[in-house]
Amino acid sequence: MLDVGCGPGAAAFDLVHLVGPSGQVHAVDESVAFVDFLKAEASARGLAQLQTQVGDVQQLDVPAGSFDAAYARWVLCFVPRPGDVIAGVARALKSGGVFCVHDYFNYTAMSAAPRRELYTRVIELTAKSWRDNGGDPDVVGRLPALLHEHRLEVEHLVVHQRVARRGDAMWTWAESWWRSYTPKLVKMGYLEQAAADAFHAEHDAMTRERDFVALPPVYELMARKR
Repeated sequence: MLDVGCGPGAAAFDLVHLVGPSGQVHAVDESVAFVDFLKAEASARGLAQLQTQVGDVQQLDVPAGSFDAAYARWVLCFVPRPGDVIAGVARALKSGGVFCVHDYFNYTAMSAAPRRELYTRVIELTAKSWRDNGGDPDVVGRLPALLHEHRLEVEHLVVHQRVARRGDAMWTWAESWWRSYTPKLVKMGYLEQAAADAFHAEHDAMTRERDFVALPPVYELMARKR
C-alpha cells in the first residue's frame, strides 16, 4: 500500500492495520519533520512493515507496478499539480490496483448554523488562500477526468457530509483547524488580526449557544488501474 502525502502518519497507522503483518505500507511526504516523526513512531510501535520516504508526491520516486493499492487523503487539494500525483500513482500501481482518495469539492459549502457573516468570510478566504498558492479546494470535481487520463477508472464515488456539534470529536477538529489556520491567514495578509480575534470570539460563542457547523463535504473515490 502506498500512502501518498502521509503527513505525520494519521492514516498510515490505520493502513498498517488493514494490510496486516504480512503486508507493507510505504509512506511518502515532502516534510522531513513529518517523516522523521512517523519513522520514530513506527519503530516505537514495532511496525516493521511501515516504510517511510521523503519526497514530493508530484514526482513520486517508487518502483513502477509495485503496489496493489494507494491512498491519498486531503493531499490533491493542496498541490499545484494533482495530475502529476495521479500519473505517479498510476505508474506505481499494478494492473488492477486501486487508488483511494478522500478530498474536497464545494469546500465553501462549510457553514456555521445559524449562518455567521464572519465565519463565511473566513471560509471564503481560506479557499482563496489555497487557490492563490496553487491548490484547489474543489479538486474532486476534476478527478474523474484526470484519473481516466491515466487509465484509472472510477468505480466508487460517494460524499460524506459531516456535522460538528459542541462536545463531539468533529467540533474539536473544526476548532483546532481554525486555531492553526487563522494565524496563517493573518501572516499571509488575507485576514486582519482584529478579525481573527473576533472570529475566535464568535467560535467560543457558538460553543456556548449550541450552534453547529456543517463541515465541508468530503468525497470518497476509488479508481482501478486498467
